[in-house]
Amino acid sequence: MKKDSRDRKTVMLHVFYRILGTAVHALLPAVLPVLNFTAPGWEIEQRLGRYQDNFHRSSGPLIWMHAASVGEVQAARVLIAALTEQIPSSYFFVTTMTRQGREAARARLPQVRCELAPLDTSQAVRQALRTVRPDAYVCLETELWPVMLRETSRAGIPLLLLNGRLSERSFRRYRLLPGFMADLLKNFTAVGVIGEQDGARFRELGAEQVQVCGNLKYDLPAADAGAMRDKYRQLLKPGGKKIFICGSTRTGEEKLLLSVYRRLRQETADKLLWIIAPRHLKRLDEVRRLLNEARLEYELFSRCAAEGRTADIVLVDSLGELADLYAAADVSFCGGSLVNKGGHNIMEPVRWRRPVCFGPFMQDFADAAEMVLAAGAGFQVKNADELADCLSTLLRDERLYAQTCQAAERLAAAQQGSAQRQAELVIRELRKARQEISER
Repeated sequence: MKKDSRDRKTVMLHVFYRILGTAVHALLPAVLPVLNFTAPGWEIEQRLGRYQDNFHRSSGPLIWMHAASVGEVQAARVLIAALTEQIPSSYFFVTTMTRQGREAARARLPQVRCELAPLDTSQAVRQALRTVRPDAYVCLETELWPVMLRETSRAGIPLLLLNGRLSERSFRRYRLLPGFMADLLKNFTAVGVIGEQDGARFRELGAEQVQVCGNLKYDLPAADAGAMRDKYRQLLKPGGKKIFICGSTRTGEEKLLLSVYRRLRQETADKLLWIIAPRHLKRLDEVRRLLNEARLEYELFSRCAAEGRTADIVLVDSLGELADLYAAADVSFCGGSLVNKGGHNIMEPVRWRRPVCFGPFMQDFADAAEMVLAAGAGFQVKNADELADCLSTLLRDERLYAQTCQAAERLAAAQQGSAQRQAELVIRELRKARQEISER
């Protein structure tokens, strides 16, 4: 009886959702002229699934990838690169929910067609599917649109949820609708999730064919951490000094970090080498003025590379150096996080098996912050004083430092190969679909 009641509730939710969508779709023609005049950015034609019918058709498959916004676009970029390597003839269509996401997609994927996603109504979704005619649909992270999932599944198109993540808060909310969620998730022919906890939550909600794959966005190229560390430490010649790298620093941050440096230098009896890498090179003069006013000697990284280091503060003045330079660090701070700039990619220092510290402002990399903290590979602080306390403890406590390094190594290793694993899921489903068609 309880199961029957839950099934009826699920059916009613689906019916209500479809009726609501149909009503919205029916009202659109009446308000379309007004919307096109007052809100041209809505681009209603695309929202109705009316894409221009000029989709390129090659001998390879067309894969529709849905990336809700800017963060998922980066995951799409990594996955597309992995799939293109495996299937050079493949073609991709990327949709986003926001205009900002679409512009980011177009900037980062110049060879890929990127548009706005259709409204989640039966009419709009069917129109979009008829126009695009994808061979597979890939939903990135947890963008669950009921009508899109059901209509795509009914059309016999392989449907994959990749780079899936499910926070405890979202999980609790979804559990309030167990039958509805199980019904949605069973539309997926494969589910690739970031971590074990994500996998357990998806399975409990009713997902099938779940595989833990790691995070696409942080599948950084494998490299020999020891060799890279030796390369930069030979260049910097720290001797017995600890190397403290502050990467991707933003306006106002270096002033806060100055007090941190002074405290650490005092506690280490001047055995500290401080490397500052501003996010934007146009700010070099600003940082130089700050150091000059503080009467601190420094030199540019380019001069160190050419003539050898002489000062205990090094200002990085070259593009593309920081990601590998982190390998030389004993401790690192990732900028854009003590000031409200959204943070930067904390997995760059983690990949070199070293601890990373970061501030409270990590909106753009919230998933990475959650992952690093859960793994014990880094520390989040509220302000510069807490940062100094954290770094001081790490430099003093050898046991804690070793544990954090080991955690960083495990976390970085878990992400490697994520793109390949998730690309293989797509390829497997494409092959299955092709085989089913040939057997009909």
